[in-house]
Amino acid sequence: MGTIGDYNQCASDYEPDEEGPVLISVPFPLIDEKPQHVLMGETSKCSITIQNTSSDQVELWGIRIFSSNPPDSFALSLMEPPSLNSDERYVRGFRQGSELEDRVLQPDQTLKIWLSCKPKDMGLQQAIVHFDVEDARIERIVFLLAEDKISQSLAPNRSYSRAPRGKQFTMANCEFVVPYRPMREKSQRSRSHVLQEYPIPKNLRELFMNNQVPNVLDEGLTTENYSAYFNALVIIEELNLEKEMMRHNMECVQMTRKGRFLSLVVPGLAEKRPSLLQGDVVRVKLAYEVAAQSIPYEGYIQRVEADEVLLSFKDEFHERHVNKNFYSVHFACNRVNMRRLYQAIEAAERLGNEILFPTASYGRMLIETSPIVPFTSNLNKEQMRCIQMILGCKGAPPYVIFGPPGTGKTMTLVEAILQVYKMRSSSRVLICAASNSAADHILEKLITNEVAQVKKSEIFRLNATSRPYRDLQEEHIRYCYFVECLFKCPPLEALKRYRIIISTYTSSSLLRAEGIESGYFSHIFLDEAGQASEPECMVPVANLCGKETVIVLAGDPKQLGPVIHSKDAEARGLGKSFLERLSEHEFYLNEDIGFVTKLVRNYRCHPAILDLPSKLFYEGKLLACKLLFCDPIF
Repeated sequence: MGTIGDYNQCASDYEPDEEGPVLISVPFPLIDEKPQHVLMGETSKCSITIQNTSSDQVELWGIRIFSSNPPDSFALSLMEPPSLNSDERYVRGFRQGSELEDRVLQPDQTLKIWLSCKPKDMGLQQAIVHFDVEDARIERIVFLLAEDKISQSLAPNRSYSRAPRGKQFTMANCEFVVPYRPMREKSQRSRSHVLQEYPIPKNLRELFMNNQVPNVLDEGLTTENYSAYFNALVIIEELNLEKEMMRHNMECVQMTRKGRFLSLVVPGLAEKRPSLLQGDVVRVKLAYEVAAQSIPYEGYIQRVEADEVLLSFKDEFHERHVNKNFYSVHFACNRVNMRRLYQAIEAAERLGNEILFPTASYGRMLIETSPIVPFTSNLNKEQMRCIQMILGCKGAPPYVIFGPPGTGKTMTLVEAILQVYKMRSSSRVLICAASNSAADHILEKLITNEVAQVKKSEIFRLNATSRPYRDLQEEHIRYCYFVECLFKCPPLEALKRYRIIISTYTSSSLLRAEGIESGYFSHIFLDEAGQASEPECMVPVANLCGKETVIVLAGDPKQLGPVIHSKDAEARGLGKSFLERLSEHEFYLNEDIGFVTKLVRNYRCHPAILDLPSKLFYEGKLLACKLLFCDPIF
C-alpha cells in the first residue's frame, strides 16, 4: 500500500504483527516516496480499513483527526463521500466530521471508514489521525499535495527515475558484509544533488597521525587559502571523533532480538557517553572467530533508546543470530554531517570577500530606512533601529545582531523575520539555529504572534532524520514532514510553497539535496551564530545565498563558542565562530550601524549582578532594565 508500508509504525511504536490484534491500513499512501496530487477545491477520498485479527472483541474507543494543516481540510466519515452522480437522498444522509464515535470490533471483523480532503489552498496538506484501540494509540500520517488545474496540466506524464547505483564503501582495505542503509540514505541517493563521500586523503591522515600539520595551518587564514585551511581543521576534528568512537568498542557482549531489530546495551548511553545517533555504523563478529578467517558484519543504528541501541543487519545475519552468542562490537560515526561540512567549505570558495572578509570597499555606509509598525510590543530604540537596518539591507556584507544574554536578541530576530514576511510579499526566508530547541523556540514565536498572523501553510520546520519523533512538541507536528515517524525533507515542489523554513545549520543541507538553488532565499537568518563553527555556518550560507540574499547573524561572540572535540582544531581556528571572526573586522569592531547593532539593554539581571560582566566583557555599556518589585517607583 505504498512506500510507507502496509501498516506503518508511528508515534506509539505500534506494530500490528507483534504488539496488537488490529491492522489499520495507510490512507493516501505515498507514491515513489512522494505525496499524491489532488486538485484544489475538489474532494479527494480514501478508505481506511480497521481489521480485528483476533478471536476476541476489541474496543475501538474513538477515531479523530488530531491535527491538520491547513486546519479543517480533512474529514472522517462512515459513508463514502458523495460524488457528483450521487442521488439526493444519499447526499442528505451523508455526515462527516473530525471524529467518529467509539464502537466494538467483533472477532475477524473489518470496519471501513473514509478520510477525505478538500484543500482550499495550494501546497502540502497534512493530517494526523489517532485510533484509540483498547489501551493503545495508533497514528496514521497523511500528506497530499494540492495544486490547481493549470499546475496539473504542466506536470510530467511519468515520474523521474534514476538508474541504480552500485554500493560505495569509504573504508579502504576492509571488507564487510553490508546491509541496506537506513531509510534516510536511500532517499538521499534518489536526488539530483548527491552529497559526495569526501574521504580523508591518505597522505593527510598519515600526516596528522604523526602529529604533523600541513603548511596551510601555519600560514593562518587568508582569502587565498580559505577552503584548504578549514578543510584541514575539519579533518583534524573528524580524526579525533574516530578515536572517540573507538574508545567505546566492546568485546564479548550479547545482543537480543527486539522485534525486527537486535538490541545492544551500551554502558553510559543514557549520559550521552558515547553519543550515538541513528545511522551510526556498527561492525560485529563472533567473539571466538579468528580475525583473519572471518568477515565482520556491518550494521546501522536504527533507533537510540535510554540505555540501548536497536541495530539492523543484512537478513542473513539476523537469521543466524542466537541470543546466547557473544560478539566483538566496533563503532564508527555516521559521516553525513562531516561530509556536509567538507561540501560547504568547498562551496564557500564562490562567495567572495564581501561575505567572508568584508572590508570598507564592500561597506554599506548609507542604508535607507523607513518607519515600521512593530508586531511585538515594548521594543526599545536599538531593537527598532536594528530591524529597520535589516529591512534596508540589499545583499552582502552580513548584518550582525550583537546581543549579550537577556538583551532580546531572539525577540529582535523574530520581529525582523515577521517584518520581512509581511512587508516583502516576494520574500523567502531561511532561519537556521545551532540547536533543535532554539529552532523550535523561533517557530513557536512566529506562529503565536497574533498580530502578524503568519499563514500556517507558509511556514515549515525542517528536521534532521536522526531527530527522535517524540522530541517534537505536539503543536509543532503540523509544521513538519515525516514518514513512519522518520523526519524527511518534502519534495522540491512542496518546499517552494513555503515562505519561511526553519532548520538547524547542518540540516539545511537537505534543502540543497532536494534541489533548492543558491539565491532562492531573499533572507537567511542565523540564530545562535556564536555557538556554531564557521564551516557549520557555511552549510546554509555557501549553498543557498545569492548576490541579493541578505544574511543576518544573531549572537554574542563573548559567550560560549562552538563545541569542538579536538583541542588542536579548536586552538587553530575551528573554535572561532564566523560571528566572532566578523566581529574582528573594522566596521563590526567599531559598531558601524550599517554592519552591526549592539543590544545593551538587559531585561533579565539585577543591576548588581550585571555590573561585573558589563565591566569585564562589554566595556561597561550594559544597562539593567529589569523592573524589580522591591524597587521604589517614582
